[in-house]
Amino acid sequence: MRDWIVIGGGITGLALSYELQKVGCSVLLIEQHQQLQGSSSLGYGGISYWGATTAITRTLSVEGIARQRNLSNELGMDTEFRELDLLLTLEPDADPREILAQYSRCAIAPTLLNPQEAQEREPLLNPQGIGGALLFPHAHLNLDCFVQASTQVFQSLGGEIVYAKVENLLISGDRVTGVATAQGDFDAAQICVCAGGISRALLKASGINARIYFTHAEAIDTAPVELELRAMVMPADTKRYALEATTTDAEKDKVWDLAGQELLPPSIDAGAIQFRDRRIRFGQLSRILTDPYAAIDPVEGEANIRASVSKILPKVGELKGKWRHCLVAFSNDSLPLIGAVKEYENLHLFSGFTSPTVYALPLAKRFAAHVTGSPDEIISQLSPNRFL
Repeated sequence: MRDWIVIGGGITGLALSYELQKVGCSVLLIEQHQQLQGSSSLGYGGISYWGATTAITRTLSVEGIARQRNLSNELGMDTEFRELDLLLTLEPDADPREILAQYSRCAIAPTLLNPQEAQEREPLLNPQGIGGALLFPHAHLNLDCFVQASTQVFQSLGGEIVYAKVENLLISGDRVTGVATAQGDFDAAQICVCAGGISRALLKASGINARIYFTHAEAIDTAPVELELRAMVMPADTKRYALEATTTDAEKDKVWDLAGQELLPPSIDAGAIQFRDRRIRFGQLSRILTDPYAAIDPVEGEANIRASVSKILPKVGELKGKWRHCLVAFSNDSLPLIGAVKEYENLHLFSGFTSPTVYALPLAKRFAAHVTGSPDEIISQLSPNRFL
């Protein structure tokens, strides 16, 4: 019998599988799609190591950026890691002091730029469309490269991968014995769910309640273009986080189990990033729908994204591109859920990351140590049972 089954082969599942295999566990990673469809396939890839606001997140951010800076060497493949400017744009009528105060607890303080200074940093910005910007030191990697490199190294260490949809968990008494898939049943001593936005539905089907949620995210991918975007651009007043905060209290948690609910109207956080191959990804529209399989209107979504992005990056907003959609998991306190669930001591969560590019690698390493005889206080504090 294998030591571990890890469900979900995105950033979090791959990071965890790699670290568990590295410490000597036998791991089977089960991923539904050979070509990833979740947030690992549609994320910007930004590494916001400057954003830590607590002792735990500061420790993890230091560890996370150190791992990312050395990851290409560690994996033996290029993750396209780079340091770059992050410009968080202000609305034209925003109070800069009020916005600045929202970032006062960050590990690295931002520099406030007026619209002209922001345009000097990023010439594609429309100075008439912004009230200025906050400048942060930032980092970026290509998530596709990370997935490819991690997959190869995990397999080279003896890890197994099966591409199949997990239909349900197999339960006997007080233990989860394995998982059922279209390709058959698989068993293991320990099971870990790293299935991002699908995690809640998968657990609920087995009668397990977890305070994990998801947004439907939409963005547009271009082909390689001549246009050059120097910085990563995002809004300073991020609506997505406000959406998450207002839809996860104890009362709203019950609504998440009702099909077909829209908890709040859609919102757009206008931003963009350019990859090394000159593709640009811009978005992001977020919807709070309780059905992970809800049908989304791509025409409406694309039009709304273009209208918002064109206000701040007019040349980007008019680029031809392909509308894309995925689920993005989150928790109700911006920290991931890591560890065993109350119902079954051998069923674990490793999901709900708001900033997986920062936190997934250090927490995967800590988790692997934690479950193989070296208890870790940070892992204990991130238990899914902290909300009970």
